[in-house]
Amino acid sequence: MEKIFLQGKFSTNKMDRVIKVIREIRAEDAALFLQLSKQLDEETKFMLYEPGERKTTVEQQEKMVHRFIENEYATIFVAVEEDRIVGFILVNGNNIQRKRHVAGIVIGILQEYSGRGIGTSLFKEVEKWARLHDVWRLELTVMAHNTRAQALYSKIGFEQEGVKKSALIIDGKGIDEYEMAKLLK
Repeated sequence: MEKIFLQGKFSTNKMDRVIKVIREIRAEDAALFLQLSKQLDEETKFMLYEPGERKTTVEQQEKMVHRFIENEYATIFVAVEEDRIVGFILVNGNNIQRKRHVAGIVIGILQEYSGRGIGTSLFKEVEKWARLHDVWRLELTVMAHNTRAQALYSKIGFEQEGVKKSALIIDGKGIDEYEMAKLLK
């Protein structure tokens, strides 16, 4: 039986889009997840890859998704609209005893779905997952000029812990990254 974590409608009055489910990724989602990743690379400078830089094949993506499905210390939640993945949150934990309580997070939502509560809902599912897996420190990095994401992360309880100076080069300029974390205990 498939676990559906959240069903509902996420919208402001902009465009009514119905997100049917937020659920953990399945093996058959690999091609759609790769398509989402490539679209995010194209439409925002806030993701790691530049447009066209991601060379992942569907077969490679299938292997990556399978590794996450099989790994008890990691998962990926996806937001699905009809037959399309429109957002994701990836949680990558650790099997090393001293760091087993820590998980890193990466999130991405298509621009046309941004600002509709999907990010907040994805984070809620991560927190539920984390508590079930005895993970109580969540970490992420965010580009210094991504103020919208910083506002979301702060709103849900993440705090800035550090700055990585010129951690990324975008358009020939060094861009700082903020290290943020949330303690669940």
